[in-house]
Amino acid sequence: MFITSREKSIIDLIVRSSGTHTIHSLSAFLNVSVRTIQRDLKSVEKILKPFDLKLERHPNEGLYIDGRNDQIYRLVQSLISVNTTDETPEERKLRLLLILLHEGPSLKKQVLANELGISDSTLTSYLDDVAYWLQKFSITLTRKRGVGVELIGKEASIRHALASYFLHYFYEDLIEHLYFLQQGNKVEETILGYFSPRYLFAIDQLVNETINNGETKLADNDYIGLIVQICLTIQRTENNDLLEDYPLENENTHEFQLMESICKELSETLLVRITDNDIHYLAVVLRGSKVQPTDAVYYDSVQLSKLIKNVIQDVSVKLNVNLSDDFSLFQGLLAHMEPSLFRLKQNLDLFNPLTDEIKRKYPVLFMAVRGSLENQFTDVDFPDDEVAFVVLHFGSALLMNEENVSINAVVVCPTGIGASKLLASRIQKELAEINEVNILSIKDFQTANLNDHDLIISTVRLPFTDVDYIHVSPLLTEKDIGVIKNYLQKNLEKLTRRKQFLPSSAQNKSFPKSKPLDVNELLQEIKDVHFSMESILRNLQVYRKQNTENHWKSIGEMIEEAEQQGLINNSMNVLNQLKEREKKGGLGIPNTNMGLFHCRSESVNQLVFQVSHLDNPCKVQGMNGEEIEVKNLLLMLAPENMSKREQEILSLISTSLIESDIATMIFSSSNEAIIRKKVEDLFLEYLQNNLIKE
Repeated sequence: MFITSREKSIIDLIVRSSGTHTIHSLSAFLNVSVRTIQRDLKSVEKILKPFDLKLERHPNEGLYIDGRNDQIYRLVQSLISVNTTDETPEERKLRLLLILLHEGPSLKKQVLANELGISDSTLTSYLDDVAYWLQKFSITLTRKRGVGVELIGKEASIRHALASYFLHYFYEDLIEHLYFLQQGNKVEETILGYFSPRYLFAIDQLVNETINNGETKLADNDYIGLIVQICLTIQRTENNDLLEDYPLENENTHEFQLMESICKELSETLLVRITDNDIHYLAVVLRGSKVQPTDAVYYDSVQLSKLIKNVIQDVSVKLNVNLSDDFSLFQGLLAHMEPSLFRLKQNLDLFNPLTDEIKRKYPVLFMAVRGSLENQFTDVDFPDDEVAFVVLHFGSALLMNEENVSINAVVVCPTGIGASKLLASRIQKELAEINEVNILSIKDFQTANLNDHDLIISTVRLPFTDVDYIHVSPLLTEKDIGVIKNYLQKNLEKLTRRKQFLPSSAQNKSFPKSKPLDVNELLQEIKDVHFSMESILRNLQVYRKQNTENHWKSIGEMIEEAEQQGLINNSMNVLNQLKEREKKGGLGIPNTNMGLFHCRSESVNQLVFQVSHLDNPCKVQGMNGEEIEVKNLLLMLAPENMSKREQEILSLISTSLIESDIATMIFSSSNEAIIRKKVEDLFLEYLQNNLIKE
């Protein structure tokens, strides 16, 4: 039996004083946090299972062990003879990994076994596990007689491997430590035997202020992952473990500039050394993890847009559902897939704490999504963790349309984004009593007005002792549903105290399954669609340019003409924004002779889509990073603030550019009449499939 001394103490306390101790009293008695006790109780339940015993929680009488007395006696006798440890196998393997990385280059097996306090056979087993983990990152663990144990690998690979190990096995511990640091608790010892509390706190504060409080937000695991990578980078560099000639990232990208700013401030605040290679390395990590605002990529990445629409269509066919018109799903996948594909191509390891549960919960959807991704992205190998993230998007889309009435709930998760969207959808699907589900981060929850919410549901253990909440899995298991229903039943009077119901004469009438469509919202959507389509068709023009020196001269002339027509009010500002956009990534559409130049700007008054046909081709950087020749410059301009329908209209045009060979020929034809006819057909099909159908 493997058991820690704290788990043994918990069982002993519960057996000796059955029904007396609660989670909070155990926390106070053992001088650890409530979340630590809650996590230990899960291990206690596993320990009790072979003895046919169960740990029961009574709201009034506390914790007790349910089962036959003779089995409890057997448990007690077993605990007397068992040797406890204060480290789990994962913690010992982490310590082994850290010793190999920082006390090498080579260590004798006997020295390692003595330092870890384990037998030679156990050390051999641990080394096998660590070697298997490291090989995924191209790191070799060698064991040679007379030499010892040694790790061989590049510094970037070592950093990825170590960060991934922390995230995979100690994700919740990291969240808990970060929370207590945010609360002002002083920690003298290193966190998880490695991280400097001072560094971790400063990095968490700065990343939160610089990134998560701005337009860009990171998903929960990416946020924690970035903090881990920055802290690990600083500490490795301090230890003189330097990156070897790391590939340089484009310094014009938003990610590089953001990371350069963060590293400069950290270097000054913490008085630490951060090399240029470190900044490029962390910029790649950020670029591979960033979750963009979904409305920021509505017409960018034309090829990726087409592939994602194909994936949606493919999954729809396999599941006999129609998700092709779900623009929110398309937006979400487009925002997710761009950094995801970059991460996969850079061989950056991905951590998804929900993968196994998603595969068990949605096996058919998982298979459908995996098959569709492999069909469309033939040059990319999608690991299970990445497929699971995409499944979350589809799972949310399949459930979002069902609405119910009556009770308002709030879902609390570490950063307020990520898998919480799926949980909110699942709650509304499975619990007819709940009408509205809001999502808050732990930080925002602390300042929220709790009277605005009837029910508090959390995906993690909350470190608050005075808040009544329900802890559930982000995927909402059947057990979770039962717990929530039981809570609603027992607290119905409290939950409905502030509610206003129909008069008694109407109480026997059946309620509609979903709320009526708001006529004002529908009218506004119709206005948005009408205004968008009218602007595009009214402002559509095709120019023919001769002897053009470069593509910017043609685009400049188009923008000046648009300014004279009142479509924009500052041509120089728009031109500069287009040039800045080109620096961040190519705008030429691969396998075509078209370049799509686009931006959103406060200087743009109306939606603009125009084409400039060049008699002589010019070279521009393509979206695939390679230089291509273009003869047709497509200009797409939009105001800074756009409605969802306006975004959808522009996305409709951009993705249609390469939907088929015929469509590509039409948009590169320089014939205004047939281009206009193509756009009109797109609009007509959209109206028939969306507003008219609705």
